[in-house]
Order: sequence, then C-alpha cells, then structure tokens
Amino acid sequence: IQILKGSTENIATFTPDGSCDLYHNNSKKIETTATGVTVTGSVTDTKGDLRTIPQNSQSSAYTLSGSDAGKHIYYSGSAAAITVPSGQFNVGDAVTIISANSSANITIEQSGTTIHNAADATTGTRTLAPKGMATLICVASNVFSISGAGLS
Repeated sequence: IQILKGSTENIATFTPDGSCDLYHNNSKKIETTATGVTVTGSVTDTKGDLRTIPQNSQSSAYTLSGSDAGKHIYYSGSAAAITVPSGQFNVGDAVTIISANSSANITIEQSGTTIHNAADATTGTRTLAPKGMATLICVASNVFSISGAGLS
C-alpha cells in the first residue's frame, strides 16, 4: 500500500510482511524493520534531542526545578549550594550536576526531600568536589538516590 501526494511524492508505504515507511517531503524518516525501528534524522521530545543531555549553566546558588529533569547542571561559580526542593520531580526523573570549578566544593542540599547516597545509604546534604560529577534520580515522592565521582 502506498500513500502519495500527487502521483510521485511518497507520504507512507506499507509492505505486507515487511516494512512500514513514513516520509516527510518525500524523504524517508521512519522505517520499521524485523528488529525494530530506524529513524533518519534526530529524535526529539519537549526537552530536546534524545541523543544529548541538555545543559543548564549556573554560576551562583541554584534551586533545581522540574524543568531540570533530564538535564545536567554545569556549575562554574565559586562555592555555593544547589538545592533539591520537594514537589518538583517525578519518579524516574534524573539530574546530573557537574562542577566546572577547579577549587571550590558544591553543596547539594535537601529541602523537604531525602537524598540517599548510593555508596553507603546515608542520607543528608552532600558535597561535590571540584571537577566532580553526581547524578540524582528520583526514586519515590521527594526521595532521591545520588552517586558520582567526587561525592561525599
């Protein structure tokens, strides 16, 4: 089965026991295969390209928000706190914090939330060393697990 615009421009083709192909302006963008789906071009959602981790650059004290889910916070300021507030994240949301500073620690603070260190199961505010990187993932309502390099 073939769907065309006019007599020559492909919109979709469906091959019995074969692929289903979708086109944009006569250029194939999605093709089903025996093992899955092939996409030509980028795959995006409301947060951007799914092959990248969007960056949110910060240089002073910062409170995370739900819009930070799926992003990394690139912190380039001097010693300050990044606060993990309650009511902002859903189970499965993840945020990575990267310290760009070579001499100052970053404090990762709880605020109505609980942060469990994956290394030793302790809870509480964490310290991220210079040039360190840590990822938080929301595992329950206002409960996070954190792990990373340079994390104490």
